[in-house]
Amino acid sequence: MSPAATGKVRKGDGKRRRGNRTGFTTGANAAAAATAATLGLVRGSVPDQVECLLPNTQRVAFSITEGNVDGMRAHAVSIKDAGDDPDATNGAHLTADVRRIPGGSGVTLQGGAGVGIVTKPGLGLEVGGPAINPAPRRNIIENVQAAGAPILAAGDGLKVTISVPGGEEMAKKTLNARLGIIGGISILGTTGIVRPYSTAAFRASVVQAVQVAAAQGQKSVVFTTGGRTEKCAMRVFPELDEACFVQMGDFARAAFQAALKHEMERIIVGAMVGKLTKIAQGLPVTHAWRKEVDRDLIAEVAAEAGAPAGLVEEIRSAETARFAAEKLEQMGLAAAFHRALAQRTLRTLRAAYPGSHRLTVLACDFGGQPIVTVEENDLG
Repeated sequence: MSPAATGKVRKGDGKRRRGNRTGFTTGANAAAAATAATLGLVRGSVPDQVECLLPNTQRVAFSITEGNVDGMRAHAVSIKDAGDDPDATNGAHLTADVRRIPGGSGVTLQGGAGVGIVTKPGLGLEVGGPAINPAPRRNIIENVQAAGAPILAAGDGLKVTISVPGGEEMAKKTLNARLGIIGGISILGTTGIVRPYSTAAFRASVVQAVQVAAAQGQKSVVFTTGGRTEKCAMRVFPELDEACFVQMGDFARAAFQAALKHEMERIIVGAMVGKLTKIAQGLPVTHAWRKEVDRDLIAEVAAEAGAPAGLVEEIRSAETARFAAEKLEQMGLAAAFHRALAQRTLRTLRAAYPGSHRLTVLACDFGGQPIVTVEENDLG
């Protein structure tokens, strides 16, 4: 019977809809606020709306609030709208304070309260400087140069300070601390546009985290699929530095490519049954929306672990990998099942990502506790 007939909707079905309204990056809103404040210095008042050039060359109008001019200083705020993307910085007040510097030279940019400070190498940003990425940095400066052309032509400079009220709290919902960015959020955005449920930002953070670990001289990396598996892995591998632990989420291929690029000598993967199965399937992205779990594969692994034929067939027709894990746990076969699945995962990863690196797979239960750890040399 079809899912439609039963009323059930599986994860991969088109019936499950998500919003598709795009939004803007922190970098785009910072550029808009900076542009508005600069225009305030030129015109004597800050506009309620400003058109800004995004890094992707698109011109977009932004609403501006809290605009004011006080002599040689101007202030403006652009409130971030992330569209339908579940973004920790949605609603953030990207704030720009622009000061005219008599006899100064060009445009200088700095971070204020709520913008993170870079404390570790490997991000492509100056240690001790603000976490304003290169693309938005260029974009802010270019927009300010255009808006402030009369001031710059008169021989004065412009000093721009970007701040984010509440940015330090927002940063706690991001990976910034792990990357060595403290005290606030990052000003990001290679295009200026945020797409709903954007994978690009998370994938980039995975690559960046590996880059940071490599810059600190780490030779091992532990890829986990979320917070519970990361805590599990930290308990199993306490000898490793915190920088070695990277939450790859669904982005197995991006994670492994980054690890190989930075010549990691040991790669450890920690995951629960569902994600392990998808990695064993060879999926480069393990998100539920991309492809369903291979229930034939789970059934075969269950049979290898000693599950009776009747249960194997139940598993083959079940909706989730969790069903198999829970049934086999009740039979005392959890370790055998997860070991067999981990071994399949290791073989798939070795075939997909050849090299001299050593591979390890850690299988965790749904409470974030370790079940088995399988080394590549255990395969025989």
